[in-house]
Amino acid sequence: MGHYHSHKHSHSNSSLKGKKLLFTILLNILITVAQVIGGIVSGSLSLLSDALHNFSDVISLVISYIADIFSKKKASLKRTFGYKRAEIMAAFINSSTLIIVGFILIFEAIERFYNPQEIESEIVIWLALLAIAANGLSVLLLQKDSKENMNMRSAYVHLFSDMAASIAVLIGGLLMKYYQVFWVDSVLTILIAIYLLFVGYDLFKSSFKILMLYTPDNINIKKVNERISQISEVKNVHHIHTWQLNEFEVHMEAHIDFNKNISLSEFNVILHEIEELLYNDFGINHVNLQPEYLLDDVKDIVVQD
Repeated sequence: MGHYHSHKHSHSNSSLKGKKLLFTILLNILITVAQVIGGIVSGSLSLLSDALHNFSDVISLVISYIADIFSKKKASLKRTFGYKRAEIMAAFINSSTLIIVGFILIFEAIERFYNPQEIESEIVIWLALLAIAANGLSVLLLQKDSKENMNMRSAYVHLFSDMAASIAVLIGGLLMKYYQVFWVDSVLTILIAIYLLFVGYDLFKSSFKILMLYTPDNINIKKVNERISQISEVKNVHHIHTWQLNEFEVHMEAHIDFNKNISLSEFNVILHEIEELLYNDFGINHVNLQPEYLLDDVKDIVVQD
């Protein structure tokens, strides 16, 4: 078994990443409390929906923070992979909350659309500005980490979408203040919800695929088979499994049928060649190969157990 590691992901800034998350949690608690009070006083559904979204942000950020802590724990005899999937689980949960909140907002907005209410637009405007400033700062803090980590990306998307929602609420507040167009509150809520569903589904799909051990999107199993089979000593490649442990570790296991009864030292040389090939061509950095010679088993690329 061989391992090729990509060191693009550095854990040297793990402590800083945790502090950034903790700071954004405190900021979002402040925004949520202010928006709930303001939404009740003003009667604005879009402000309350933004508060609900912010509350989901707080939950998602707490989950991300806990996952970040667990992901640093070392492997043990009972947990041989450690908690490497903690952050993928966090991304899955957070994306699920985005989708649930999106549907709740659409339902509430449709009901309010047919029963529009007069809204205190001044409160809406000032609280929207507060949310834009706070979420904008949070977005800037997490922007770099979001490019390298699915867990941080899920937290970043929550915050970015909330900043966008707050901008929409601000526009709605200005329209209500100067034009008394109160139905725009419901329309903006629906637009916010649609955006949440869109970004939530994308993250949900990505994290779900990893948790279900799907073949990574960038890997074609047939091409992997063809490339390994080009090695002269290899007769057949079968019983292939390829999956992601997390965003950085791609695993593959397979059975290799050889043309002749090679020695263990010869196998080690071929194994090294295959490892390099798989890492350079497909980004697979954890390889486990079972050598075979004249073994009577199923030779299909994918074997249904």
